[in-house]
Amino acid sequence: MTFSWTPHRFSGGALALDVANSVILRFDPAQSIDRFADPANLDAFPEAATRLCAERQDHALKALPFGRTEGLIQLREAIDRYFRAEAQAASSPVLLAGLLEEIARALRAGEPGDLDFETAQSALRLISPSRAGALKICPNCEWLFLDRSKNRSRAWCDMAVCGNRVKARLHYRKKKLEKDAS
Repeated sequence: MTFSWTPHRFSGGALALDVANSVILRFDPAQSIDRFADPANLDAFPEAATRLCAERQDHALKALPFGRTEGLIQLREAIDRYFRAEAQAASSPVLLAGLLEEIARALRAGEPGDLDFETAQSALRLISPSRAGALKICPNCEWLFLDRSKNRSRAWCDMAVCGNRVKARLHYRKKKLEKDAS
């Protein structure tokens, strides 16, 4: 199956969240897919993120130099753990410390423009009390996203994909119940 980085893959609203969302169906071991496990996907991500990420870059993101992939994966997992807990109002100082350690490592190892460096900076910008209520988890795909709507009422990471899927499932169930009742 051919894979490409589409606008939907960048619906997190921040580079750090888009990187965390590179694991599809994270909590379903039988179906989980790590898009960064394929070197071609990882190499294509910086260019796609430069074009499609809501958090626009001043310069093109660069692919990781050889040997820094493991560091990006550790940063991604720390981002996911911390911000997922934050979205559920269950964050802890231990999770924050782990994230800050990974951010510091990425900033020391990289330089502006490197994917891990820019991801670390994006995560730093997200650590803010002013983001309370804006960080959410999509009920359909479980991706992290920023709700930038005025009244914080956004329900899905992407209405055109996840919102439509949820609405279609509800419509199907309703029709099935009506059919079974008759």
